[in-house]
Amino acid sequence: MKKEEVMATDDARLGQTNELLHEGIDPEHANIPEILPVLPIRDVVVFPYMILPLFVGREKSVLAVEEALKEGRMIFLNTQKDMAEENPSTKDLHEMGTVGLIMKMLRLPDGRVKALVQGLTRARRIEMVKTEPFMAARIETLPEVGAPAKDYESEALVRSVREKVEAVIEQGKGISTEIMMVLENIDDVGRLADIVAANLSLKIADAMLILSAHEPKERLGQVLALLDRELQVLEMQKKIKSAAKEEMSRSQREYYLRQQMKAIQDELGVEDEHSEEMDKLKKSIEKAKMSKEAREEALKELNRLKDMSPSSAEASVIRTYIDWLVSMPWKKSTKDNLDLKEAKKVLDEDHYNLEKVKERILEHLAVKKLKPDAKGPILCFVGPPGVGKTSLGQSIARAMGRKFLRISLGGVKDEAEIRGHRRTYVGALPGRIAQGLKKAGTNNPVFVLDEVDKIGQDFRGDPSSALLEVLDPAQNSTFEDHYLNVSFDLSGVMFICTANMTDPIPHALLDRMEVIRLTGYTREEKLKIGRKYIIPRQMSEQGVSEKFLSISDEAIGAVIDEYTRESGLRNFEREMANICRKVARKVAEGEERLHRIGKGNLASYLGAPRFLGEDELTEDVVGVTNGLAWTQSGGDMLHIEASAISGAGKLILTGQLGDVMKESAQTALSWARTKAEGLGVERDYFDKRDFHIHVPAGAIPKDGPSAGITIATALISLITGRPIDHKLAMTGEITLRGRVLPIGGVKEKCLAAARAGIKRVILPELNRKDAAEIPAEAKKALSFTFVKTMDEVYELALTKNAKKLSARKKK
Repeated sequence: MKKEEVMATDDARLGQTNELLHEGIDPEHANIPEILPVLPIRDVVVFPYMILPLFVGREKSVLAVEEALKEGRMIFLNTQKDMAEENPSTKDLHEMGTVGLIMKMLRLPDGRVKALVQGLTRARRIEMVKTEPFMAARIETLPEVGAPAKDYESEALVRSVREKVEAVIEQGKGISTEIMMVLENIDDVGRLADIVAANLSLKIADAMLILSAHEPKERLGQVLALLDRELQVLEMQKKIKSAAKEEMSRSQREYYLRQQMKAIQDELGVEDEHSEEMDKLKKSIEKAKMSKEAREEALKELNRLKDMSPSSAEASVIRTYIDWLVSMPWKKSTKDNLDLKEAKKVLDEDHYNLEKVKERILEHLAVKKLKPDAKGPILCFVGPPGVGKTSLGQSIARAMGRKFLRISLGGVKDEAEIRGHRRTYVGALPGRIAQGLKKAGTNNPVFVLDEVDKIGQDFRGDPSSALLEVLDPAQNSTFEDHYLNVSFDLSGVMFICTANMTDPIPHALLDRMEVIRLTGYTREEKLKIGRKYIIPRQMSEQGVSEKFLSISDEAIGAVIDEYTRESGLRNFEREMANICRKVARKVAEGEERLHRIGKGNLASYLGAPRFLGEDELTEDVVGVTNGLAWTQSGGDMLHIEASAISGAGKLILTGQLGDVMKESAQTALSWARTKAEGLGVERDYFDKRDFHIHVPAGAIPKDGPSAGITIATALISLITGRPIDHKLAMTGEITLRGRVLPIGGVKEKCLAAARAGIKRVILPELNRKDAAEIPAEAKKALSFTFVKTMDEVYELALTKNAKKLSARKKK
């Protein structure tokens, strides 16, 4: 259905208002029926004394108009609350409205009706008496309150309204100037308010507020307030237009003056400062040795800059952009140190062991020596905190004779951090890759991207996807920063990413990197690193010389074992710094002598040991097994406990176990039940008992597929009453048939076992290949047994068969 459209203009309203007055029609004394057809209208509020044409298209509305023509031509004009409502109900219409008189009606070819209506008087809808086939309502007319006696307040209101209307017209409001002649001849306060409101093009809410005000002075006061607001808006609008015009005129004037000044300077043979600056920029562009694409873009922007005012905002943006292009190291690079022996010496000076990484760097240098244009490798060092991933990047840069750069990607969520912002944004800057290269001043630095496994992602984009181009040797030769908008060759950069684990890294990104794993250090390695690197560095940083401090190997070992059980060296270095600071204080207080730190007096410097021997099992116990686990900070050892209580064969699991460990526990229990009868256990043993599996440190979540044989061994020990060797640890997954499946993190787990004083370790047979990665110190301290089935595991683990273990040791 079609909508009613209000076609009356301000001129039409004015003329029709005059016509109404001159025809002498008196709305106040019109004979208005109690029940009238209702015509819902939208986008307009009809006031008394107002005439306007309406186009009526809805079927109900057409029927209401026809009914009004039959019954005295009067109709109730009711404004909708929501103009988008096609079929308004009673609740969609305002309570207040206007009784209107249909003066003329014309049927149009498209089926619509054009009606010329005249507002007679205010009315309030009492009730809707009919909704079909058209709406009809019982109304209460609200005749105009009699004109009040002349008083100063009324006179002041009338004059103020006339003045405001005149001011509004002068400000350019689309109201006919003839309205002033009409207003001059009207003294009635209420009528004046209605005529002004009808010509102001008010919002529906404001117009309804005026229509609902029955008292004339109150109504005129509201109209005055709306006129004030309209006048303020018009004045502000005029001010804005004037400011814009003035700015445009000023810019044009400056342009003409600059052109004149340029012509005068050309005649005199003198150059201005702006021209000199442009010449300097052009020389800088030529010296920068940019790529062809970048040079063309820089010259294009320079030509634009020449024609701009130096004080304009856009000129500042272009100047900054050209400065960035000029300052990028397009052809600047450092010469690699290709002396392999010297490079190996530098790497050995900074880091102990880490042979795989050193070997990979030396291989790259060898390739560069044979093929100078070889692309830089994309390496990813993965390992627990404190093993030296970031510092290794610094050593590589020093060994190769390159500049070193580092940015942290932890928590980065905006793609623009990598690719930069487009120049359309206010305050746009290149990404951190381009910024780093500018800072380094070379196009082949060692660039460390720290914490690549902790990149975030949100509505601003996915930074890890932006890194796909940066870390792809086949694509990064044409890397394009959004701000620079030209290609830059990153193939000479040696990118090194660091991460604690690979799981959070997107597969597509991980696939572009060469992963080198840095596992934890053994006790012997920590002793040597501490003696050779950490202690001398901390003594230097704390200002303590060798004549004031001596630390024995036993004290260093005690710090490793009793204060800092970790894969890396951060806490170890903190404790050494703590010792050095305490000695520094004593020296500063006058005790200028050699302070010898041994195991006996270590507690006086570091306090009581944090990891005591009592934490580990000191004797063989039934139902308690030493399990080995992998964590982000390296390997760890867990005690898995099992107990049986009266019940109905249920399995109880505690210790914040994940779904995988819960499934391993259920599998282990099912396997134990199948083996029970063969071990001499009564058939109804499991039916009368509940089994409780607990992994201590309940506040720490635990999960992973490597606890199956550990849980099964604890259950077998429990149902047979045979204790488990407390100096033995194990790791591996179990199947329902009792097969032992391989697991990961063998090196880290074995290092954890060695740190905990374990003597023997059981590993899956399929992990025999991983034994080559276990450090020699750990192999020396541990005895390994590789098994295929659970039958072998419990025969080896239970103390009654301890003699068999020595015969099955790894050769």
